[in-house]
Amino acid sequence: MSLSVGVLGYRFMGRAHANALARLPMFFPEAPDVERQVLIGRDEDALADAADRLGFASTATDWADVVDEVDVFYNLGPNHVHAEPTIAALEAGTPVFCEKPLAPTLETAEEMATAAREAGVPAGAAFNYRFVPAIQYAKNLLEAGELGEIHHVRGRYLQDWLVDPAAEWSWRNDEELAGSGALGDLGSHTVDLLRFLVGNDDLAGEIERVSGHLRTFVDERPTGDGGTRPVTVDDAYSAQVEFANGTMGTLEASRFATGHKNDHTIEVHGSKGSLKFSLERLNELEVLREGNRGYETVLVTDEDDPYVDHWWPPGHVIGWEHTFVHENYEFLSAVDAGEEYEPSFEDGLAAQRVLDAVERSDERGEWVSLE
Repeated sequence: MSLSVGVLGYRFMGRAHANALARLPMFFPEAPDVERQVLIGRDEDALADAADRLGFASTATDWADVVDEVDVFYNLGPNHVHAEPTIAALEAGTPVFCEKPLAPTLETAEEMATAAREAGVPAGAAFNYRFVPAIQYAKNLLEAGELGEIHHVRGRYLQDWLVDPAAEWSWRNDEELAGSGALGDLGSHTVDLLRFLVGNDDLAGEIERVSGHLRTFVDERPTGDGGTRPVTVDDAYSAQVEFANGTMGTLEASRFATGHKNDHTIEVHGSKGSLKFSLERLNELEVLREGNRGYETVLVTDEDDPYVDHWWPPGHVIGWEHTFVHENYEFLSAVDAGEEYEPSFEDGLAAQRVLDAVERSDERGEWVSLE
């Protein structure tokens, strides 16, 4: 039996996930059979073209006609359209995979997480960087106690696509549509990775307190019709965080970091060692072990490394797109087996609570405790 999939959204993330769905039977033959059933969007001509290119059997212009007719619903649309279709799908008993951040606001994210709890079906949040083999390798090192007691973590996500003031306005620049800027778009990934790596009681636990700062560098941007529209979200943020056991954390993200295209960097420093990871070198993990004088570069491409046995011989690197294949494999396998999936909507909500606390801290000019 195959799983029929309906996908809302056919641009950036739509292409990434359609590519992953197409690759599954080639490289993960044990994955469930998947039928790319219906692609959902508003522009009928663009939608028909996208469905043809991305391999979908049909199209629809109203998500309400789809959410209870497919086995799995993917919500890959802009942040402001996450809640209503997702909640409708969950109420119909349809498993849902939703882009991050879960919602524009904490209140809406809570509504979505509540719907997922009540539905009792797999509900996945799209934090694909958990499925980088080097991150999985790092997770195994930490759980094995290789780094000892964790003292400090750092996470930064730097891009430069908005440095030019003439770069056009998009929904990502609008608070009503996006919720926040670099904080939600990039910071949600960082918060989730740190929660994944050290967010348990044996390591650092959950983030409990934050001090945040947001900044907008360009107040308005041109539109395609010769006008301008205001920018109502942050272009960059920074935050200090404290974990349950006192571990210190430093977070930042920017769309104005000239020279950085997609630089997501994670560092963890412990009593016995440290590790460093950069998404721009995603097949490598820098590891400092107890007794060594410097970092060792581990090329995470061996057959016994996480997920790598599905791909190429040792030393043949994988890329950004492969994280989506791993993510889809895990999510669809959970759906097929009727099991829980992580990162779940609860994980998405936990990340949203941190983002909300950073915003409240910036508004108040003081440390804020998470509820």
